[in-house]
Parts: sequence; C-alpha cells; structure tokens
Amino acid sequence: MDSILLIALLAPPMFAAAVAILARRAPVGAVWFDAAAMPVSAGAAAAIALRLAAGGAPLVIGTAWRLDALSALLALLVSVVATLAAWLGPGLERRGGVPGTEIRHFRIYANLFASTMLMAVSTSNLGVMWVAIEATTVTSALLIPLRRTKPALDASWKYLLICSVGIALAFAGTVLAFVDYATTGGDLELALNWTTLRTAAPSLHPEVAQLAFVFLLVGFGTKAGLAPTHTWLPDAHSEAPAQLSAVMSGVLLAVALYAVARWKAIIDLAIGPAFTDTMLLVVGMATVVVGSVSLLSQTYYKRMLAYSSIEHMGLACVGLALGPLGVFAALLHLTGHALAKSTAFLLSGRVYARYRSGKIGAVSGLLDTAPATGVLFAATLFALAGLPPFSLFLSEILIVQAAWRTAHGVVTALVLVLILLAFASLVTHLQRMLFGKAGRDEAGRDVLRGERASVPLGILALPVVLLAWIGVMLPAPLRMLLTYAAEVVRP
Repeated sequence: MDSILLIALLAPPMFAAAVAILARRAPVGAVWFDAAAMPVSAGAAAAIALRLAAGGAPLVIGTAWRLDALSALLALLVSVVATLAAWLGPGLERRGGVPGTEIRHFRIYANLFASTMLMAVSTSNLGVMWVAIEATTVTSALLIPLRRTKPALDASWKYLLICSVGIALAFAGTVLAFVDYATTGGDLELALNWTTLRTAAPSLHPEVAQLAFVFLLVGFGTKAGLAPTHTWLPDAHSEAPAQLSAVMSGVLLAVALYAVARWKAIIDLAIGPAFTDTMLLVVGMATVVVGSVSLLSQTYYKRMLAYSSIEHMGLACVGLALGPLGVFAALLHLTGHALAKSTAFLLSGRVYARYRSGKIGAVSGLLDTAPATGVLFAATLFALAGLPPFSLFLSEILIVQAAWRTAHGVVTALVLVLILLAFASLVTHLQRMLFGKAGRDEAGRDVLRGERASVPLGILALPVVLLAWIGVMLPAPLRMLLTYAAEVVRP
C-alpha cells in the first residue's frame, strides 16, 4: 500500500511531462492529461496526510523514501498548488492566443518542476533532497522567460545564478555534516539518511555542526527568499507567467524552508537549539524588515506580491525559532501562505489580461470592470495582510504569542509593528486598484466592464473559502497533522 501511495504521489507529474514532450502536434491533449493527472497526486498526498494526522506510522519505502507528518504537509501543499496551476495554466482557456509551443513548453517544465519539489519532500536522503532542490532551480528557470522578452531572460539568469550559488553553499553544509558523521564510524551508505543522522546527531562535533548549519541556512535560505540573498525573487516573480509565480511563491519557498527545518532538527540534537534559534531569529527578522519596508514603494502588483512573500517567509523563519508553539505557527503560516499567495498570483494573471499592464497605477476600477476577480483578489490580499477570518491572521497571532512566551519582548514588538506596516501597504495598494474610474489599456482601448461566471473563477474561489474555514475552525485533521509535523522539527 505504501508503494502504491508513493507512486500515485510522484508519478502523475512525471507522466504528464512525458506526454507533453511527446505531444508535439497536439499540445491540447497534453494539457487535458495534465489537468487530469495532477489531482491524482493531490489525492495521494491527502491520503498520506490523513493517515499521519490520525497517528499512523510514517510511509517508508526502502532507505530512499520516507514521508512523516512534515513531509506529508509539504507534499499536500505542493500537489494542491500544482493542481491549481495545471487547471488554470495556458491551453485550457476558451479563447486562444497562446502559441502551441508555449503551451507545450509550460506543461513540460511545470510538471518537471512539481516532480522535483515532490521528490525533495518525499526522500529520506538529505543528499537526494539537495539534488532535488537544485533541480527545481533549473526547471523553474526555464519557465520564467516563457515569452522571450529581455526582462524575463535577465530575471531568469539572475535567479539561476543567485540560487545556484546559494545551493552550492547548502552543498558545502551537507558535505560538512557527512564528513563529520563519517568520523563517528557509522554506516557510510546511510550517512545522509534522515533517521541515521538524527540518531547520530549527539556524537557530531559541535563546532562542525554550527558551521554546517550556517552554510545550510544561507544556502537553502537563498532559495526560500530570506535576506540578504532575496534579490532574485521580485524580478523572477514579476516576469514569470502568473501560473509559475503561483507555484514558486506558494510552495517552492516553503520547500526550501522545509530543508532548513529538517537540518535544524538534526543540529539541535547535536548542540541544542540555542544556536539555530538565534540564527533563524536574526535572518528571519531581517527578512521581515526587508519585505515589509519594501512593500511601501512598490508600483507593480506582481512585485508587491513578491515582496509580500519575502515578508511571510521571514515570519515563518522567525516562528521556527520560537519553540514548539512557534514551529506549529510557522507551519500553519506556510499552509495559509501557499493557498493565499498562489491564488493571488493566479488572479494577477486575470488582472493583467484585462488591463494589459503590470502597474498598480494603471489598474483602477477593478471592482467595476471585473467584480468577481476584484472581490477574490481583495480577499486574498486581506488574507495576506493578516486580517480575520483568514488562517494567516491565526498563524501571525500564534507567532506573536510564541515570541512573548519565549521571552522575546523585542521580537514581539517588532513583529507586531512590521505586520501592521505590511497590512497598511497592501491595503493602500489594493484600494488604488479596486476603486476609481476604469481607464484604458496599453493599446488605448477602453477596459471592458463586467465578466461572466466561469470555471476558473469557481476554482479560484475554493482556496479563499478554505483559508476562511481554516482560520475559523482549524479542522482537527489539519491541526493534528501540524502538531505531528511540529514535533518532527521541535520535539
């Protein structure tokens, strides 16, 4: 049964990519196969998550694959967001306009991108996890310039170079941990296995463990959008197709932070949590400052959403340093952010299609021209701003509570101030987009008013409803899954 669940989780995006590669003359067929395949992966992830939420044993297959509660949570988020991107990606819309080559290109690399993320969170080998996260860089970088413009190519190269340097630093940290474990005389064939390293952690050398974590935090933190190596993120997100931005911001950043959390659990057993907590607090608070302050001056709505992602990754990073409650809050925050940010980016694609401009100042009267899109876009930004009843309000309150309980008074005050700053910035930009008189697009045409109810709008409403449900109810299965996942990081 475990093998069947793992195959059902990992195989659909691989098969969808293979079909897209073979479908040279019929990309639409590949699109429909993709749209049908990704829900299978999401269903398998949900089945694994429910099993673990009920207290079941981790899914283990050989020495290469292992899904505990933390893995299951990330696999569920990745598969759900990838399913949204598959359903709303190019090729399924009624009106054409997207060349077949672009459709095929998107379906190939979007599915490979999803596959590499699922592998990263499903493997028990931390070396394979590093390889998979490096592979996410290549597969997503090839998608950023889906339409070959100079800004998109520049953003792709910047992303590729910065993240490759970062992942190289993570490799150095991985090698340090491997060499240190080798000196203990353990089984080298299982040296990078999660359970093996966790068991051997007390015998690691403290100085080497500290240095390894610094490399790992900077390396994987680069991919997670943490300061000061966050500079690739606004450019890449602003130039990438909306569907790719949804996946990159919604779950790629979370997968990179997952890698940090995995290594933190091991290093804490070697030297105690004080060192890793301090590092995470410093980097996390710096990231929240960068994200919140940068939101004030944004003039493009996709860049606004990108800096919002930086702020939220900083908050999650801070949460990981604040004890068991903070880890629980951080994982809940990543869950809410995945749903809200992916939906916001997908909606930004609809806004761009109507106004033909990425500038905040060029978008006015959104509630008049596209009321359903405007309402949903407003709801996702309210969620990202931390307003009730959405789940990000609950997770931010829990992060603040965890900071206060762990006697971090300065952190508590700073987090509250920066959350309010981000809230004010997002609401101010949103107000400019929602109200006012609708103008003309870049071609000088009047922006059309009104929009019909459609399947894409119904799909995009589902995450918004789910965000509110989690914020109000926090369903028991999700609460238990988050609790067990937090115990993996911080027993």
